[in-house]
Amino acid sequence: MAKMLIEYAGDLQMRATHELSGVALMTDAPPDNQGKGRSFSPTDLVATALASCMATIMGIVARRHDIDLTGMTASVEKVMASEPVRRIGQLNVEFQMPASVPEDKRPLFINAAETCPVDKSLHPDVVVNVNYKWL
Repeated sequence: MAKMLIEYAGDLQMRATHELSGVALMTDAPPDNQGKGRSFSPTDLVATALASCMATIMGIVARRHDIDLTGMTASVEKVMASEPVRRIGQLNVEFQMPASVPEDKRPLFINAAETCPVDKSLHPDVVVNVNYKWL
């Protein structure tokens, strides 16, 4: 079980502290929702959580198969929807994967990424597009 403490810091900013580690981060409302965009918005963190979760699960698979994923990167684009309510409508994730990953092992990484806990926790109306580039 993980526990986080969220404190309103004023002016639509929150300070979130991870209880176990003590690490803190700030969030801010985005400019298109009355904020100033000074930091991640809560929905930015959802997008970030998806991509980092996928990468983490791929890292676990890589460790299990003794494959080096050093240099793997991910980018994630969040697209908001306004109907029927303001929400995350689409998340586009792109992975730059090391070409050194053997071709016969690549499906393991794709399956691992697409079954990460964050992906499985998103509402089915959130469209998730994932692209893998083996460089």
